[in-house]
Amino acid sequence: MHTIKITTTQNIELEYDLASVGERIASYIIDVIIIGAYLIAVFMFIMNYALLNQNDWMVFIFFIPVFFYDLASEVYMNGQSVGKRVMNIKVVSLDGGQPTLGQYILRWLFRIVDFSMISQLCAVICVAATERKQRIGDMVAGTTVVRTVPRTGLQQTLYVPTPQADYVVTFPEVANLADTDMQLIKEVILKSNTGNTTLARHAMEKIEQTLNIRSDMEPGQFLQVLLADYNYITSRA
Repeated sequence: MHTIKITTTQNIELEYDLASVGERIASYIIDVIIIGAYLIAVFMFIMNYALLNQNDWMVFIFFIPVFFYDLASEVYMNGQSVGKRVMNIKVVSLDGGQPTLGQYILRWLFRIVDFSMISQLCAVICVAATERKQRIGDMVAGTTVVRTVPRTGLQQTLYVPTPQADYVVTFPEVANLADTDMQLIKEVILKSNTGNTTLARHAMEKIEQTLNIRSDMEPGQFLQVLLADYNYITSRA
């Protein structure tokens, strides 16, 4: 399975799977369905109000969202369109970070090449054959598409039960973290359980720095306590 490193907001490096050809095709189909539904609604509106020959400029305005759908979606939805969000995939830069506006524009412009009637097969072949699963637009822009969550089975997920009512919070500062941060901590714990203790220690150091706290616990224990504290605080909010 091909992977790429993603640097989180806590400067923790996690490896994510590259999106498969099937996932990218499925997300594309979902977006096409959304655009198709919008076009049908616009067409019915135009026909009902007889706007086709009276206000050409208004018809043009109706079609602007279709033209800019992919670019606007990825810029404002953090590398995702609706289809990508449904499929849990997103666009990232090859260094694992969020693409720049210029990168988004480049891959959007090359959609004309990648998704023309002739080139669709070429785009599929490129994604399937290249090491980083890139279509031509990705190659030019220096981007690729990854899964936003690791591929794990139910038995691999981490469940943190709600602490007892008399539970004492060790790190109240954990309330400053978001659910997404805690999910990343869960992923670090899962990876450290497979022997990657260096990642857990690195995560602990970054979290201590971010929250301005210090602990003598082992990294794994520290992360588990953070989860328990967060679970207790949020359950009583």
